[in-house]
Amino acid sequence: MDLLCIVLALMLDLWLKEPRRFHPLVGFGNMAIKLEQRLNGPRHPWLKGTLATLLLTLPLPLTMFWLPMLPPWLAVMVQAVILYLTIGYQSLRQHAQAITTPLSQGDLPRAREAVSRIVSRQTQQMDEQQVATATTESILENGHDALFGSLFWYLLWGLPGAVLFRLVNTLDAMWGYRTPRYEMFGKTAARLDDLMGMIPARLTALSYLLAARPALHAASYAHTLTQARRWKGINPGVVMAAGAQAIRVTLGGKARYHDHTVERPTLGDGAKASTATIDQALALLQRALWLWLLAIALSTLLQKLA
Repeated sequence: MDLLCIVLALMLDLWLKEPRRFHPLVGFGNMAIKLEQRLNGPRHPWLKGTLATLLLTLPLPLTMFWLPMLPPWLAVMVQAVILYLTIGYQSLRQHAQAITTPLSQGDLPRAREAVSRIVSRQTQQMDEQQVATATTESILENGHDALFGSLFWYLLWGLPGAVLFRLVNTLDAMWGYRTPRYEMFGKTAARLDDLMGMIPARLTALSYLLAARPALHAASYAHTLTQARRWKGINPGVVMAAGAQAIRVTLGGKARYHDHTVERPTLGDGAKASTATIDQALALLQRALWLWLLAIALSTLLQKLA
């Protein structure tokens, strides 16, 4: 049933893509904004942030444990629809295309505006290479955040696991900043996201390397881990380092966040990012998805034969 639900969810994602009028995660984000504005303050920010995180992330997954009581055919359909809403594969492709099209046409201002929708850094002064770097990094990182992480937790804990992962990941994207406003308030959401992403991030990194080479070399993964240790955050670094090695591009470097410039460690050992790099990252993500589907199918078959 897991494989069937995943395939149906991916088909819905391919067919419907990102909901245009209303996405539940957008509604969730609006709730998070209002709750943060109400609770965040100078007194007990960590405690209030923990309370806000629990209030926002636990109720919905807990309501999904009644799904096994549904008729099997209805349970499959409900799970497929909700799982579709936790993944953003086609949305990621759409956002990437909105950047590559103006880049290929030499329209840098429109490319900057498009990349500002998927990254938190300042984009107004980016050159073409910086736009390509930011987009490539976003594709590789969101391969975990918006696809493989949800699939991993769905396989482990069912639909409640996938929904919980996506909600925690969304809160981390909103509150997981080391700024005076969010450092303490968003600490619980950030740590939960680190914890839930620890295993799927490394599986994503492994699948990137396997999708790029006919055989995995232990040295490649060891080099990925070495580079990732220098990156801020325990999960994004390993995912992007593996992706950078897989498509042979150099990522990282200078980026401007919240009115200050950050010199980030280098990931990968290849050429500088370009428009072609973005397409290569999308192709890598697709190959890695096929690997996951093959592994899930083989696991399902072995379970039936056992």
